[in-house]
Amino acid sequence: MVISRRWAVFLTGVGVWTWVIWPRFGLAIWKDDRSFAGGRPTSFLIVHAILIAASLAIGTTVGVLGVRAWRAVSAKRTEDLVGAGPSRPQD
Repeated sequence: MVISRRWAVFLTGVGVWTWVIWPRFGLAIWKDDRSFAGGRPTSFLIVHAILIAASLAIGTTVGVLGVRAWRAVSAKRTEDLVGAGPSRPQD
């Protein structure tokens, strides 16, 4: 499968965005009065922690795919510019 540079940048951006937004949201949830009752975590905190972990895992996967696609596009462009190397006679 071939992904364009534009899509590679988009996927990488989604991965970065995920890591910018979700940890901040996690801190807000942690500080929320509904997160703990009697010193113990509530279902409010547990559910949000699971959602945050899942989102970070998905965002990381998307970001890694974006970086890999970006590198593949760059390698392909370099190969096209330089050529596949010196031509050799076919056997």
